[in-house]
Order: sequence, then structure tokens, then C-alpha cells
Amino acid sequence: MTTMHLTRRGLAAALTALALTCAAATPASAQLQLRIGGGAFQPMPIAVADFAGDPSLGGLVSSVVTNNLRRSGYFTPLEKSRFPETPPFDAAPNFEAWRATGVQGLVTGRVSRGDGGRLKVEFRLWDVTSGQQMTGQQYATDPANARRTGHLVSDSVYTKITGLGPWFDSRIAFVDESGPKENRRKRLMVMDQDGANVRALTTGELSVVAPRYSPATQDIAFMAQATGHQPRVQVINLETGSRQNLGNVDSMSASPRFSPDGRKLVMSVQQGGNADIVAMDLASKAQTPITNGMAIDTSPTYSPDGAQIVFESDRGGSQQIYVMGANGANPHRISFGEGSASQPAWSPRGDLIAFTRQRKGGFAICVMKPDGSGERVLTEGFHNEGPTFSPNGQYVTFFRDPGGQGGGKLYMVDITGRVEQPVPTPSYASDPTWSPLLSGK
Repeated sequence: MTTMHLTRRGLAAALTALALTCAAATPASAQLQLRIGGGAFQPMPIAVADFAGDPSLGGLVSSVVTNNLRRSGYFTPLEKSRFPETPPFDAAPNFEAWRATGVQGLVTGRVSRGDGGRLKVEFRLWDVTSGQQMTGQQYATDPANARRTGHLVSDSVYTKITGLGPWFDSRIAFVDESGPKENRRKRLMVMDQDGANVRALTTGELSVVAPRYSPATQDIAFMAQATGHQPRVQVINLETGSRQNLGNVDSMSASPRFSPDGRKLVMSVQQGGNADIVAMDLASKAQTPITNGMAIDTSPTYSPDGAQIVFESDRGGSQQIYVMGANGANPHRISFGEGSASQPAWSPRGDLIAFTRQRKGGFAICVMKPDGSGERVLTEGFHNEGPTFSPNGQYVTFFRDPGGQGGGKLYMVDITGRVEQPVPTPSYASDPTWSPLLSGK
């Protein structure tokens, strides 16, 4: 039996995941598969039964799983009114009855309490067509983590069927905006990726812009500005709550972004009327120049392996996207075509760069390969900005402002452009940034 430890230090008790088999069936080789890239893609019909055992927590976990799979855009959960039975957990379900509903997958589960009040959450994924169990696991945790186990179950089901990496057990930080549009209070907030467990990280005394999660830790870097003062770069740690200001704050002009190991920040620093990119070692606060010229170089982001940096620059006459070595070597333009390109974000998988393209009075969220080829529009409209990738590189979150006296809202779109979903927030929101997986990679 394989044991995997999943931790969220300082935020929740550890969870332990164990492989789970059923006497009525043996785990099958992968048969229940959903191929996302096909031209005739259709979401997979699936059923998620209420988890047996503790009725309140069982219903909570199963509802989280159902909502996650629906929001992914790759599954269509069956309405409970169409369930042909309440499926057992320790025996095989009535596959013939489930096939008649049209579903291809079935998730069953159980929630119980063990010694010391510890919570045990178990689940199985069934291939309804073949009548075989595809996977099964159990999680032992503190009852306060019941909702999070729903995200872990969702990730197991999603990855088994799609072959893609997990992403549900993650968070999104963003700028919460309230008040009149000409005088907004902008606070840094963080929440689960589905909009639950929202909490404020700043009070609103300082206006926050452009937060960025570390790919390796629970740190967030952001710009904070008091009225009449230059913006300051700050880093906050979500596990300890500690916060620090960085470097020569009066000269910093653009959002800092972390290196893949979380030990450095790369940022844009004002140099008169220009801006150059520098890297800062977080331990020593030493700064290393990366670019040095007459242009405005900004929005730098490391590649996942740390070998390259993508950034935007007006060195060619308009805002475009460039790639260079992490030491500044061989800068070369990769965005072409109509309009300007800005706000690049490198996928955690390394295969794509998301960015904002402005053209014909509108803003599009686009992706392209790191060499600039294969540009595609994922979504386009009046005002879309600030792309950030999910931990598995399959989705991009951004904010959309429809204009008028309202404000922006968060959305996510998958890299095929077929799936677009709103991301719930308490109020107007902008500048999203996606965390790494809470359970590690």
C-alpha cells in the first residue's frame, strides 16, 4: 500500500492519502479517458454520489467535487434527480442502471470519524461502461479540512480521466476593489480557486496592485502605494503572516515576479524616463541588472526552469513581448501581428506564454509558444487583462472590465478557448494570481 503525505504547513493539519481497492472490483488499466484536444470535444457525463457516513460533511465533500468537475468545463455532472440508485460504497454499483442514464463515470464516497475525531474521507471512481474501478483513495485529516478533501478528490478524478495535472487544490490571490471607480479601495485578498474561504491580507490603507504568487512557496509579492507616494514592493507570507518591504522602494515601478525556486524577484526599476529589469536576491537584497538601455522594459517573468525571462518592452517602437536569457543574453522579440502585446505569463508546463493583446479598441487574452509561433486568441472583448496560469497550465485566469461605473470581475478560460467560466469574488476584482498546488507537486 502506497502512502503519500500532503501538507499545508501552518494552515491545516497534514493529510494522508492511501490507495483504496474494493473487494467487488480490481483497479483497471486506464480506459475512462477524455481527450481534450480533439475537434469534436464534448464534456464527459459523470455522476458524483453523496458521500455516505456523516451526512453534513459527506454532502459538503460531494458538492465540492461536483462543482469542481462542472467548472472545469470537461465534465457534465448528472442531476441527482436522475440517479437510478443510492450506490453502495463497499460493493459495486448497479452498472446497467447507471449506463441507462448516459454517464460514463461514477464517483462514490464515504466520510467517517476515527480515533480522536479525525476525519476519514474515502472515494472510488468507477468506469460505468466497463464496470471496473479506475482509482480509489482515502484521506485522513482534521475535520476542518473536509472541504479541502473535496479538492483532492476532484484532482484525483480529473487527472485520472484527462491525463492532465491537478489544479483544484490551489488558491487565487487578487485585488478586491470597492468604492467609487475614481477612488477605489484596493485590498489584497486570497481565496480557494472556487471562490470559497475568502480572506483579506491587507486593510485597504495602502492601494494594492499586481500581486504575484511564488511558484515554490506561500509568498505573495505585490505593489502597495499610499496616496501621494511612490509604490512599494512588499512580500507577505501566508503561513506566518510576516511582511517585508524590499529594496530602494522609491525607484521601483513595476510588479515583481518570483524565480521558480522562490529565492529571487525579478522586477522593473525606473531609470529616469526609462525602466530596466533587475533581479533581487531575497536573502541579501542584492540587485543584479538584467537589461540596461533607453527603452521601458517591464513585466518580466521567469520560465519554469529559470533559464529565460519573458518581458514586455517598447524598444521596437510599441509594446511587444521579448524573451532573453536569465542573465539578459540574446533578447529577441516574439510577438508580432496587429496591435500591442503586454503582460506575459509563462505556463508552469513551459509550453505556452499567455499575454494581453490590444487592438482595434479591444483587449484579447492570447497564448503563443515561447518562440512566438502558434498565437491563438482565447477570449476577446472590451477590456481583458492580467492573465495568470493554473498550476497545471491548462487554464488562464484574468480580469474583465465591461466599462461604465461598475468594475472588473475575474474569469478563467482553458487553453483551447472552449471553456470560459466566471470566478466568484465578493466584489469587483482585478489582478489575479494563481498559487502553486497547496499539496506540493
